[in-house]
Amino acid sequence: MVTTIGIVGPSDLVTSTSRICSGLRGVEVVPLRYRRETDTPKVMAEAPPSVDAWLFTGVVPYQIAAAADLLDRPAAYVEYTGATLMRSLVQLLREGRDVTSMSIDVLGDAQVRETLEEVGLPTRDVQVLPYRPGLSSDDVVAFHREAQATIAVTCLRSAYEKLRTERTAVRLAPSVHSVRAAVNGLLLRHDALRSDDAQIALGLVEIAAEGEQALRREAGSLGGSVIRYDDKRYLVVATRGPLEQATASFTELGMLTRLKERFGPVRIGFGIGGSGTETEALARRALGRAKTAGRTAAVVSLRNDIDLVLAGGAAPRAQQRTKLQLLAQRAGLSKATLEKLQEMVHATPDSGLTTRSVADHLGIQPRTARRVLNRLERAGLADATGTQIGPGSGRPLVIYRVHL
Repeated sequence: MVTTIGIVGPSDLVTSTSRICSGLRGVEVVPLRYRRETDTPKVMAEAPPSVDAWLFTGVVPYQIAAAADLLDRPAAYVEYTGATLMRSLVQLLREGRDVTSMSIDVLGDAQVRETLEEVGLPTRDVQVLPYRPGLSSDDVVAFHREAQATIAVTCLRSAYEKLRTERTAVRLAPSVHSVRAAVNGLLLRHDALRSDDAQIALGLVEIAAEGEQALRREAGSLGGSVIRYDDKRYLVVATRGPLEQATASFTELGMLTRLKERFGPVRIGFGIGGSGTETEALARRALGRAKTAGRTAAVVSLRNDIDLVLAGGAAPRAQQRTKLQLLAQRAGLSKATLEKLQEMVHATPDSGLTTRSVADHLGIQPRTARRVLNRLERAGLADATGTQIGPGSGRPLVIYRVHL
């Protein structure tokens, strides 16, 4: 089945991103080019109905679309990383530019300073304007002009066009890796919406023979069973829903660390597909990827060439941030919104959330809170578990259990 992705952004980035996406099997692209970021709603409105998912070339058009409530299908944006900045720094140094005085927008302050410190550059005269919702091109230009740095580094084409006539200006462009990571997350989100929780999941496990009984116990926590596959491997038969929940949305697998500590190197490859033959082929591919990932590794392979490496045990803080970003992209919500919802879930683990409680906590209108919960539900991150009588004579409030 083909997934059609509408790519939203300035002409040059849409072209380069489309070229990368077109190389992926089962993907078709619809270029949606704008002249200014504020044209995002217009180009999305002109998109054909065949578009299955939105991919934005940066966070600014993504947030403009989110603010206009246009993320009506799976959506993601390409992130600008420290590696992107590093590439531009190398080019500036090759040109003999003085990179000790710079103003940089959209990237986070810590991200910028870590990148500069990594290559031994001073940060004293570097000013940073991190992205915030509502940040406009005019805001960005004003920041760079006020900073009066020797070099202006911007992520916005519209800002670059103004600044390059005034000083040395550099426009950052996302790396191929960042584009592929965003597309993989987007395809995963879309695939999850098309899939049923009862979709079969097969796992091929390479482990020492004495670990068979422990493997059977661990498989029970995934809602699966274990059978001998051949003289070297075992087959875990499970379903997608319990596996996704047990792996924290395909980010970690605690059994990997526990089995390794007792029985030595362990490799696990899970495949999730639409048929038994496809799923087994994906499991074989996942196991092959796990073998290249290390002596102990686990990988989940899905359609569209998506391979997700699972960490063993609890995710560290940095990985948790990555997980939230992925889930935010799946649900078409901002990471900040998910962080606030996560605080609610942890504060009231047994109470569940309603449109009223979410609206109060986030400071938004009830209808907006309802859309937030609906998106979480479509993304597999929330389940309706019951109702409660609200104040007045209105309809009962639906109670949601949110998985964050």
